[in-house]
Amino acid sequence: MSDHLNYHEALIYVMVTMSAVDRNMTDEELARIGTVVRDLPVFHGFDPEGLVMVAQACGEQLSTDDGLSRVLNMVGAGLPGKLRETAYAVAVEVAAADLDIKQEELRFLSLLRDQLGLDKLTTAAIERGARARYQMA
Repeated sequence: MSDHLNYHEALIYVMVTMSAVDRNMTDEELARIGTVVRDLPVFHGFDPEGLVMVAQACGEQLSTDDGLSRVLNMVGAGLPGKLRETAYAVAVEVAAADLDIKQEELRFLSLLRDQLGLDKLTTAAIERGARARYQMA
């Protein structure tokens, strides 16, 4: 896979990176990635069979020197402006999947927000929506 990502790959890189950033990819996070790819309209036309290949390519990028920075740059270059909020939203979905948001995940969300040029009000709204969806009684 080249350094240039299409928007499907960029969104998957965001989700895989979110899952991997705390060095513990949980079953809940991996299942959520699969569900997002299968169910969200933005992935229409993407063959879910390609998910593993894209995820492995992301993992290879992350394992290089300065891998996180490299992945963030690739994601930023691969996403059209109208999908930047979507990228943040899918990252939040993966972070919320195991109902345990770690400090590393919060740091990645901050880096992603900055890389994508999203304002704090927009990202706070996305985060609040996720909190409402996953609230326990």
